[in-house]
Amino acid sequence: MPTETEHVRGERSPSLPGSHPPIREMCLFPHQWLAYWSTRQPDKTALLFGTASYSYRALWERAASLAEGLRRFGIRKGDRVVLLSMNHPCCIELYFACSLAGAIFVPINFRLADREVLFQIEDSDPSAVVFGHGQTDRIPSLRPLVSLPEEAVFALGETGGGSRPLEALFSAGTAGTDLGPFPHLGPEDPQMIMYTSGTTGIPKGALLPYRKSLYNNLNAEVFFELTPRDTVLVPVPLFHSLGLNILTLPVLFSGGTVVLMERFDERALLESIQAHNVTFMGAVPTIYKRLLDFGLEAYDLSSLRFCFTAGAPIPLSLIEQYHEKGILMKQGFGQTETSILCCLEARDAIRKAGSVGTPVRHAEVRLVDENYRDVLPGQVGEIVARGPIVMLGYWRRPEETARGLAGGWLHTQDLAMRDEEGFITLVGRKGDMYISGGENIYPEEVERVYEGHPGIEEVAVLGVPDPDLGEAGAACIVPREGARLDAQGLREYARGKIAGYKIPRHFRCFDALPKTVTGKIQKYLLREMLLKEGSLRGPS
Repeated sequence: MPTETEHVRGERSPSLPGSHPPIREMCLFPHQWLAYWSTRQPDKTALLFGTASYSYRALWERAASLAEGLRRFGIRKGDRVVLLSMNHPCCIELYFACSLAGAIFVPINFRLADREVLFQIEDSDPSAVVFGHGQTDRIPSLRPLVSLPEEAVFALGETGGGSRPLEALFSAGTAGTDLGPFPHLGPEDPQMIMYTSGTTGIPKGALLPYRKSLYNNLNAEVFFELTPRDTVLVPVPLFHSLGLNILTLPVLFSGGTVVLMERFDERALLESIQAHNVTFMGAVPTIYKRLLDFGLEAYDLSSLRFCFTAGAPIPLSLIEQYHEKGILMKQGFGQTETSILCCLEARDAIRKAGSVGTPVRHAEVRLVDENYRDVLPGQVGEIVARGPIVMLGYWRRPEETARGLAGGWLHTQDLAMRDEEGFITLVGRKGDMYISGGENIYPEEVERVYEGHPGIEEVAVLGVPDPDLGEAGAACIVPREGARLDAQGLREYARGKIAGYKIPRHFRCFDALPKTVTGKIQKYLLREMLLKEGSLRGPS
């Protein structure tokens, strides 16, 4: 087994422009730093889940046993292991076990429909599938469609037909092994496939290497100022980068404690902060709004150093409300392909309202025009990035990989502006920009205006076909309870705040907007709804 002395020695020569920083002498691979903390602080609590508590020693022993079991089953370096599970310790155990065995970990969104889950299973071509917490009841509907033998499908707890108990792998791992040493791994070896959230349609599998995990942890360590004394609360799913890569893993990397919630619940979340002296938590803006609506006053939240938000834009009004209650709000921006790219410190949250901050330490970030030239401050450009936190490419999609990594830079498709101080503000997605009467319009700029309307709960702006202008803006609105909105009043509200040509021509009210699990609005679905209707009605 790895020990704390097993490190990867990297060159100490300076990095060339565009190259990755040298891998410093430290634990590079996840199983190595888990083993390191299991010897340095074996009895320290690594993970809390409900009434269950896992020390670093226990978590390491479980992960090592599972890794042995995977190898005895036949999993080899580079094989994919799919996990479909609600939040549960088995997710973290399997993550570390795959690292030790050299397998590629593939967490899948359990909120997807069976057809969507099946697509990602087939696309990743796994050697084993694990149905984890809360998902074993899906085995009867999915199992006949998964082209794997019965012995390659595992289930946590009670098993149905066509699967084996996951504990069988743990048991196999404790019986000793004659399989020889664990496989040799390098920084560029693939560690994980995470599927994109699908705001534009069919998701793609981002292939993430070990060096990305390391440098993402280092970026988070700096931004969050992590120490072993930190305790993070994770109320968001582990199948997504926010829950796993940005919150859980950096804290374990730093020797802290993770409080993992099965699912978001306002009361349980606030009680957990109070009971476990949580020092920070991370969530999408929707969760922070629901907590405010629930009420924070009855709970002692004094242990919180800050809250972190990512996944979707957060309204300034929400940041201000938390700051008024003495809770600082940090923001981050990134993608599945990179994890954190930019960070906005709490001290700048009001002063730089609307910005996503400045680039992280271990990445190069530029804003470029269509000819890949850097744009000037105040001009709109696409965010491109390179460095050790960037993915290897898209799983088995060479053409999309070539487009996404053209010229050695990751093309995020996010459009933004940079101010004189280097703070970056998003203005929309490259595909979201529309041209109305010859003018480029960036929906996020328009949305920020309407987010300040007292009668609007949520808004999404997109371009739709228009016989006069080519395209015209359509604002899809979720009104606040009791609000009465009319199209003329909404146009007048925006007048003087943005140019007249940017004000939407159409307004449409919805009870809710379609979103990904992280709160990103799926505009392609809204566009389909509007075009299918054949007409765009104003608010009534």
